Amino acid sequence: MSSIAHDHVAGHDDHAHDHPHGWRRWLFATNHKDIGTMYMIFSFVMLLSGGVMALMIRAELFEPGLQFIRPEFFNQLTTMHGLVMIFGAIMPAFVGFANWMIPLQIGASDMAFARMNNFSFWLLPVGGLLLISSFLVPGGAPACSSDLAGRCMRRCRCRWARDRIWRSSARTFWVPRRSWARSTSS
Repeated sequence: MSSIAHDHVAGHDDHAHDHPHGWRRWLFATNHKDIGTMYMIFSFVMLLSGGVMALMIRAELFEPGLQFIRPEFFNQLTTMHGLVMIFGAIMPAFVGFANWMIPLQIGASDMAFARMNNFSFWLLPVGGLLLISSFLVPGGAPACSSDLAGRCMRRCRCRWARDRIWRSSARTFWVPRRSWARSTSS
């Protein structure tokens, strides 16, 4: 066996290409898999909150005449359950899955405009908080204009379609059919 001596230059640490660790990895993520994972985690959290709303709706409908919650709050729960499940659970899950899979399918090393992809994810929790906080508005959730929350959430899924095709490592026009379908339908 032989040992290899390594020359270390005094005072020189090669940390310039080091990726952030801990909470900074998730806050400043530019890796498409990390951003896809954040979308999926957010989707799961919103799925759980929508599920709690569904359980409250089912508790109200369990027995005729039993008033578990106020009728106005029941209407708010019904409205918010639909909005949370569609804009908070289903759509971010599709975007998260697409963030994971499309760069792998087209052979790209990473995403184009990765910082914009990260920023668009962080708009999603803001939209989700606006949506959920509309329960606190006088008149309830249906009286609140959740148009801003819907716009924030729609913006998150519209931003990534323009950069998928040109990131192919071979720079060819062959792209899997699912990638074309996902890119053109968002």
